[in-house]
Amino acid sequence: MDRTTVVIATRDRAGELAHTLGRLAELDAPIIVMDNGSSDDTVRRVRREFPRVEVVALPGNAGAIARNLGVRRARTPYVAFCDDDSWWAPDAFDRAEELFDRHPRLGLLAGRTVVEPSGRIDPICREMADSALGTPPDLPGPAVLGFLCCAAIVRRSAFLRAGGFHPVLFFRGEERLFSWDLAAAGWACAYVDAVVAHHQPSTSRPAGSAGRRTALRNDLLTTWLRRPLPVAASAARALARSALTDPDARAALAAATLRLPAVVRHRHTLPAEVERQIARLHQGHA
Repeated sequence: MDRTTVVIATRDRAGELAHTLGRLAELDAPIIVMDNGSSDDTVRRVRREFPRVEVVALPGNAGAIARNLGVRRARTPYVAFCDDDSWWAPDAFDRAEELFDRHPRLGLLAGRTVVEPSGRIDPICREMADSALGTPPDLPGPAVLGFLCCAAIVRRSAFLRAGGFHPVLFFRGEERLFSWDLAAAGWACAYVDAVVAHHQPSTSRPAGSAGRRTALRNDLLTTWLRRPLPVAASAARALARSALTDPDARAALAAATLRLPAVVRHRHTLPAEVERQIARLHQGHA
């Protein structure tokens, strides 16, 4: 019986998605592709070349929320996320399922990300392995409050209870806020080096100013949504100072300000213990 479903959110990358689906065929797991309003032949190509894959054509670009919709469609206890340019090692799901079974507090497993074609390890993996939160006795690896979505496997019930990825962020950097909400709901995220995903970054990914502006915007929005008011105000002041000389910071601050009404509607602070963990991680990177 299948226990892990793969959920992929994609948009306008039919060729790269086809490569990924070919790689994932080795796992013989259910796959749900959530198409974010592609203008190319993504939906037709998946249905033609991969008839066992469930593809859902969304009417527009839902960003990271497409993953939430995919998780709701899944019928397995665990869900593995992929990007259209990433895939899992053949033994990844067997290893992950065993760890979820043995560690009932584990809500999300962050795997080791091998960057292709070089085979190097993504630097964020080293950061997670050296997490200042250490390895609690009831987790299979270091506790973390952040991860790479293309190398993450979730307990479906925990994901849904925590609310999934947040609509205010739309896309980019949404993992950190979700990990905070997961911890607030009583679940844990852990880094496990033995569970491996491969990532061959797309050549069509947003780069340069566009990507940096979105990252800066979402970093501030994440702080506004969950951190104490003094911390949120300090983050806004820091970005405003950068905006005096940095056009990307200026654009990010303006874009974040436009979303303030949504932040006000969705804002709530985290439990004290989760806030302490976040502060400890920030101190470790200072």
